[in-house]
Amino acid sequence: MLRCAARLLCAVIVVGIAACSASTPPANKRLQIAVIPKGTTNEFWKAIHAGAVKAATERGGVDIIWKGPIREDDRDEQIKIVENFISQGVDGIVLAPLDDQALVPVLNDAKARKIPVVIFDSGVKWNDYVSFVATDNYKAGALGADRLAGALGGKGDIILLRYAEGSASTMERESGFLDTIKKRYPDINVLSSNRYAGATVEPAYAAAENLLSTFKNVQGMFTPNESTTLGTLLALRAAGRIGGRNEVKLVGFDAGDKLVEALGRGELYGLVLQNPMRMAELAVNALLDSVAGKPVDKRIDTGEYMITRENMKQPDMDALLRPPVDKYLK
Repeated sequence: MLRCAARLLCAVIVVGIAACSASTPPANKRLQIAVIPKGTTNEFWKAIHAGAVKAATERGGVDIIWKGPIREDDRDEQIKIVENFISQGVDGIVLAPLDDQALVPVLNDAKARKIPVVIFDSGVKWNDYVSFVATDNYKAGALGADRLAGALGGKGDIILLRYAEGSASTMERESGFLDTIKKRYPDINVLSSNRYAGATVEPAYAAAENLLSTFKNVQGMFTPNESTTLGTLLALRAAGRIGGRNEVKLVGFDAGDKLVEALGRGELYGLVLQNPMRMAELAVNALLDSVAGKPVDKRIDTGEYMITRENMKQPDMDALLRPPVDKYLK
């Protein structure tokens, strides 16, 4: 009887050890974290990539798998990318959704597979994420409104050129901009606010060119992301509407080399900036903390900043305009 009991106890111990081995990854196993941006061509996304690599390097034992659609309007491609990473069984996903609704079904798949997800940059109508790491985009749009209104002396005719339907981050910026103009600046007239530029510089240029042709008396414009800002800047240059009596004052969003140069020349009256490297760093760290069983804030605000020709040389502002991307993307 004692011999049988001893055998049973040994069997229980062996099974217990096997179960622990199956549920606990080896101590030397490197975590595979998929970081999925909205696109891969704009300077903003390159800074996001650098921030993700920085976080993984500092934490150690983590591999960042970076993959996103080339175009920022390719929802189907982004969905396929997420699906592929789920099939591969990655340890976690850090995602900037192209659409606040289209990604929900595939995110439910990630949840079913117990793959933790951190959402960054742009929101989604799905609440099972570990954390949402982003700028307060409504407040950022309000910053743009105040800057443009100040440049115009609180009166004049303006245009908002929107980015793309379904992009939560830019829709919030647009709402913040329009609401602030309406509430604070009764002498500013919004000539147009229903035109979408699309995901790249070329259609943004065409949309801005059309608006300038239609509304010849426009005095100011606001654009809610890098591609709309650059496309509009190029259209203003082509139309001879930078400087002089027919000047159109442009306040944009995000920073690339060409936009920073334009700001320094006085062709832009301001750029609302995020901190993309910091955003990605915080997003990756939030995911890694969650995997490690540490508490994580459901919402992490990464800040918003107004950069002008007057303050762009300040060290803190210069760091936002020229993040050390090359240090991490070799």
